[in-house]
Amino acid sequence: MITPLEHRVAAYLESSGRAARGARAVPLTGDASDRRYFRVLTPGEPSLVLALYTKAFAFDALPFVNVARLLARMPVPIPEVLGHDERLGIVALQDLGDVTLQAHVGAAPVTDHAALYRQAVGLVTTLQHRGAELASDAFLPYGVAFDVEKLTWELEFFLKHFLASYRGVALGPAPLEALRREFLWIVEALAAEPRVLCHRDYHSRNLMLHDGRLYLIDFQDARMGPDTYDLVSLLRDSYVDLDEAAVEELVAYFLALKGGAADAGAFTARFTVMALQRNLKALGTFGYQTAVRGNPVYIQYIPRTLRYVRDNLARDARFARIREVLAAELEELR
Repeated sequence: MITPLEHRVAAYLESSGRAARGARAVPLTGDASDRRYFRVLTPGEPSLVLALYTKAFAFDALPFVNVARLLARMPVPIPEVLGHDERLGIVALQDLGDVTLQAHVGAAPVTDHAALYRQAVGLVTTLQHRGAELASDAFLPYGVAFDVEKLTWELEFFLKHFLASYRGVALGPAPLEALRREFLWIVEALAAEPRVLCHRDYHSRNLMLHDGRLYLIDFQDARMGPDTYDLVSLLRDSYVDLDEAAVEELVAYFLALKGGAADAGAFTARFTVMALQRNLKALGTFGYQTAVRGNPVYIQYIPRTLRYVRDNLARDARFARIREVLAAELEELR
């Protein structure tokens, strides 16, 4: 039986003339969003990808479109928008293939990884530098930020969906208050840092390898935040393992690209605080996807993320109380 999604795809192929040219659509594995994706294969033509939104939209009002126009001005590599149908809620995109940076890391030599990760770090510095130059109220990211409210919400998401929903942990009033007190100094420190343009979800699953270069995808939630945010997402990535020597080299490369007389020790300390917040937030997402949405795909990434949290808690004495409270409930952190 044809599904509503398939009906919308069929309607788009018909209206775009591709159905008459023998096009067929193949469903693709989605991400953690509500969007669904199909690859369109048409004999004798390049393939393309259809992104299906949950409902009809005004194309120019889509955050994806707004941020894409900003990134195209930098420029950084992003998929080209090839068409859209507002009524059907569909955007047609350049097909970048199936090889994410995550997939490449799992299949290619370490020497290839090093070059690609340097390219990825370079793109972060472009986002930050050109993002400052192109700042304008016309682009959505400049109106939203990782402020105290947003960063706190993410840590509450961890408490609710990873600790409570997924692990079944019911913290008592005293440890819960202690955690929230410790979380407060973290989010206040992060929110007080000078803000740069952040992709918001800059990890190996959102970097596609196409024609020898990395392309950014899933950038519609871009916003302003600390200069450590995207670098942490890339180097403390829940989806791949990077050894510490590689992380240290890439942090040094980032600082070299940024120029100036950056204090490497101070940057590393800020990097560690950002990494703890970011990885706790990721655990909240994985718990939510598993326990609330019934999507078990992300369970496999929980052990690595917990290891990051454990290691980060050990790196800074200021995390002692957080470590005490969480380790009492999560054996992976002991």
